[in-house]
Amino acid sequence: MSPSSNRFDVHQEITNRIVGALETAGEFRLPWIASGAGALSRPVNVLSGNAYNGVNVLSLWVSAMVSEFSSPIWGTYRQWQEKGCQVRKGEKSSVVVFYKTYEIDSDGESPEERMVARASRVFNAAQVEGFDAVAEELPSGPVFDPVARAEAFVGSVGARVVEDGEEACYVPSEDLIRMPERRRFVGSDSRSAGEAFYGVLCHELVHWSGAKSRLDRDLSGRFGNEAYAMEELIAELGAAFLCADLGLCSSPRNDHAAYIRTWLQVLKSDKKAVFTAASRASEAAGWLLAQEGAP
Repeated sequence: MSPSSNRFDVHQEITNRIVGALETAGEFRLPWIASGAGALSRPVNVLSGNAYNGVNVLSLWVSAMVSEFSSPIWGTYRQWQEKGCQVRKGEKSSVVVFYKTYEIDSDGESPEERMVARASRVFNAAQVEGFDAVAEELPSGPVFDPVARAEAFVGSVGARVVEDGEEACYVPSEDLIRMPERRRFVGSDSRSAGEAFYGVLCHELVHWSGAKSRLDRDLSGRFGNEAYAMEELIAELGAAFLCADLGLCSSPRNDHAAYIRTWLQVLKSDKKAVFTAASRASEAAGWLLAQEGAP
C-alpha cells in the first residue's frame, strides 16, 4: 500500500460529515437552520476576528449542531494559546479547509501555480478555558431590527420583486422574483412572520444573482442533469449565509425532504460538490450584500 493511500482527504472528511448531518436531519432540522430562538451566526476565527467562508461555514455549523455549541468563535489549538486560553484535555477538534498555492515546474517559460487543499483543526470557544477573558476583544455584530435591516437590504439590491404569486420563484424569462404577498406568511415560536418572508426571499435572490448578466452561474457543464438540484443547494446555503449576516432566522422549506434526497445523491457521488456549492453560495451572498454600497 502506497503512503498516499493513507493520506487524509479533507474533501472526503468534510463531505462525509455534511452527508451524515443531512441523513439524520429530517425534513425540518437542517444543519444550517437554528433549532431555537435567534439566528445562526457566521463562525468567526478567534485570532483574526474574520468570519469563515464557503464550506467552512457549513462544516462548523454542522459541528456546532452535533456538539450543541452556542458560540460562533473558533480557533486552532495554537491560536487559543495565543489568546491566553487552553483547550481542555480530551476535546475533539473540527476540520476546516484552507488552500495553499505551490509553484510547479512546467514546460513553459514560467512556473505554473497549483492550489492544494489542506486541513486545519479548530476548537470552539465552548471547548476552552479562559474564553471570557478575550470575548470582549472580538468584533460584535450590529444591533438592529432584523426585519428593517432585511427591508433595506432587499431595496438596495435592485431585484424586481412582485408579491402576487402562489409560490416563491425566480422567473428567468422575465428576470423577476415572484413571492406570495407578505401578509400570507406566518411566524413560529422561533421566528417572526417577517423573518419567514425575508428568509424565503433571500433564497430567491440567490437564484436571481446567478443570471448571465450578474454572476453567470451555469452548472450544467459539470453536473449535467443534477445541475438543478445543485442550484437549489446553492440557493439554500446562500440564503442561510444571508440570514446569518442579516440577523434573520432561516426558515425550513416544505420541499426540503425531496431536495435532501437529491443533494445526498450528488454529494455522495462527488466529494467536491459541497465545496462547489458552498463556494458559489458564499460568492452569491457576498455579491448581494455588496450591492448595498454600490452607486
